[in-house]
Amino acid sequence: MWLLAFAATAHSQDLEYKMEVGGALGGSFYLGDANFTGLFKDMSAMGGFVARYNLNPRMAFKGNLVAAGIAGTTKGSEYHIPGNSEIDFSRTLYDLGAQFEYNFFPYGSGGGYKRLYRLTPYITMGMGFTYAGKPADNVFTVNFPIGAGVKYKIANRLNAGCELTFRFSMSDKLDVTTKGTPTLNDPLGIKSSGMKNKDTYSFLCFFLTYDIMPKYRKCNN
Repeated sequence: MWLLAFAATAHSQDLEYKMEVGGALGGSFYLGDANFTGLFKDMSAMGGFVARYNLNPRMAFKGNLVAAGIAGTTKGSEYHIPGNSEIDFSRTLYDLGAQFEYNFFPYGSGGGYKRLYRLTPYITMGMGFTYAGKPADNVFTVNFPIGAGVKYKIANRLNAGCELTFRFSMSDKLDVTTKGTPTLNDPLGIKSSGMKNKDTYSFLCFFLTYDIMPKYRKCNN
């Protein structure tokens, strides 16, 4: 009886899972015409859902649906808006995206010949869509996230981690929150082209996910 219980427990711990689902919470900040270089300046809250499909212990695809605030001000900036105007803005945006992740170490909870690690740093990059609604004109644009993080398997089916990503958008209007003047839409008269002079926002978040969809191995005995 004890042998059967031990075998069942060992089999459960040895299972690998195809997917993870969970949530993320943290902070968001913006880089653009109201904040050129200030990392983590004017942090706002962010949160949402994440899902990860594990290709193998080294690689995974991740999807996210996130709501986040961004804010900024030209007050105290070394860059002066024409007319010496001081402009503040804040708005909420929504991010739907997918990224590819590469783990530095093979990630998992299995032991023995698999040589998996419960803790690993990773890098990520991908593509997503950004939507920002009122109070100004609606903005819908593409973004390209790139970043890094660390994940830790705190239990057989439970994962936790921290991630920092920079999301380079193809719009220069994420910081425009009024239809009047003055405005942060090309305030210095520098026209946008390609990736030049576009708005960027970043997420610093903590996530917690749960493994689902076990991979059933074929028995070779």
